[in-house]
Amino acid sequence: MFAQATQYFVYHVDVADADIDAMGHVNNAVYLSWVQTAVLRHWRRFAPKEAISTRLWVALAHDIRYRRPALAHDRVAVRLLLEKLDGAKAFYRTTIERGGETLAEVKSCWCCLDAATRRPVRLARDIVARFLPPES
Repeated sequence: MFAQATQYFVYHVDVADADIDAMGHVNNAVYLSWVQTAVLRHWRRFAPKEAISTRLWVALAHDIRYRRPALAHDRVAVRLLLEKLDGAKAFYRTTIERGGETLAEVKSCWCCLDAATRRPVRLARDIVARFLPPES
């Protein structure tokens, strides 16, 4: 078993005009695309090259709480925390922030797939260790 990661993975986004919906704020689907981008960037940042080329990630579930709207030309931070790896599943908590203000909170579950077979595959312990410290 592995403990929770202690560091956030962060990337920044400049809200584009195309992200804005008829209500005048960032469309809900855009928030989820930011979460997906964060998960995939996190994977590519820490996984070995072989794993990156032989594994895919698909979303199984998202639970999102919108707190405040993001608006055109905002610069937001997408802060991702890997909470747990369990077999082929990864559980993340993501916050989307603007200047220290939380705009949305997302809990999501992702499944690792073998790129060739498209079937779920467990991550090897050496790969898991790159993402989560061992429990003491």
